[in-house]
Amino acid sequence: MAQEEQIEEELQIDSYNENENEVMLSTHERVNPDLCGEILVMERGYIETRLRTIPEMIADDIGLIHGGFIFGAADYAAMLAVNEKNVVLVASNCQFLSPVKFHDEVKFVAKVRHKEGRKRNVHVEGHVLDIKVFEGEFKTVVTERHVLKLHLLDEDGENLSEGASIV
Repeated sequence: MAQEEQIEEELQIDSYNENENEVMLSTHERVNPDLCGEILVMERGYIETRLRTIPEMIADDIGLIHGGFIFGAADYAAMLAVNEKNVVLVASNCQFLSPVKFHDEVKFVAKVRHKEGRKRNVHVEGHVLDIKVFEGEFKTVVTERHVLKLHLLDEDGENLSEGASIV
């Protein structure tokens, strides 16, 4: 009897440990995966996504994919790696290392590298097969409220106009 209870307890512990790594999506829930990529792996501070290129992304007659879609997918991966409800991008430094063409699938891996207060720095790489096509550093901020609902004040307590700095 004691052995059966011990086995049951071990199974419950194993089940608990599996759920401990489970992460629920907390941000950018309405993003279109056809345009920004689908989630493959999601862990705390880490994400893998896949962008399948579609005809709407084509920039020319040869099938080049416009870099804005690659950047958008990398930005989305960075937001998911942070996975805070009110995360926003404030800066990035990116390199487009190789062209992407129609029918390519780009796999993005994003990792939170640095966390200080509300700031998060995220490293993102994109690969088509084994070719690195994109690499970037994304600086993000987690705001207390949605960025469109923030009431920003200047030094005198006056409301700032749209486009004011949140950092």
